Amino acid sequence: MEIREPTPAAADRIREVVDSSLTASFRLSPAQIDGLVDDQFADEAVTDKREDEETLLQVAETSSEIEDTTITGFVEGRLKDGWGEVRWLFVDPEHRGKGIGTELYETATETLRDRGAEHICVTVLEANTEGHDFVERLGLEHDGDRRVEIADESVVNYVYTEPDVDATLPDSTGEDAADEEFPETKRVSGQLTTTDDGTTAYIARDEPESGTAAPFFATYEDDTHTEQHGFYCANCGSLEVSMNNMDHLECNDCGNSHAERSEASYDGSYL
Repeated sequence: MEIREPTPAAADRIREVVDSSLTASFRLSPAQIDGLVDDQFADEAVTDKREDEETLLQVAETSSEIEDTTITGFVEGRLKDGWGEVRWLFVDPEHRGKGIGTELYETATETLRDRGAEHICVTVLEANTEGHDFVERLGLEHDGDRRVEIADESVVNYVYTEPDVDATLPDSTGEDAADEEFPETKRVSGQLTTTDDGTTAYIARDEPESGTAAPFFATYEDDTHTEQHGFYCANCGSLEVSMNNMDHLECNDCGNSHAERSEASYDGSYL
């Protein structure tokens, strides 16, 4: 496998890898996927990124020893205010399980450090079914989240940083996702909570499940998140969320629901 900067001729293949990864590993509708690909990876967008000195683009390509070499993965990073931010990382579903995602991440972050990055952060789209676990296995920790606009839609990016980093995160990821986006909640000892018949339920904001109207979040009976209580609907603030035997969630109060969970591989394809 070779990791290199993409040539202009690679744009079509990059879009193919992005599209297949989004389809396999993100809880997004076909229209949302098309909008994201057009917004972030159209020819003009990729050209602009290639010409931007602060942006890093790299692709993973099959070995020259293999006939018909092809791009199997893609990573995009950005250098700003001393931070190296990994913004997108995708691995073709047909080539997962080979360590491509890990090698792309390690090569990209090493390059960003060589260019002057003092700290590394990774942003992972909330709708990504695999990226959160992937980044945590790399040793990064959840350090807040940001609401951003992508393809005219407001979405939430989870921000992950290296442990024990005492520095201000770059502001390029957008505005903080405020507590006001979580109806019927309050803070208890710094944690977001809600109540159910007088019982406090702790909302795990790092355990999202995408919904048609707003995400669901796992809730716990204790502040250490060991005994799960159920799920919280961020659309209406209800804890009246049911799950069928196919892991399909639905809010009994407002009808918010989500699709079944993906069983795809964890290696790669995160934001």
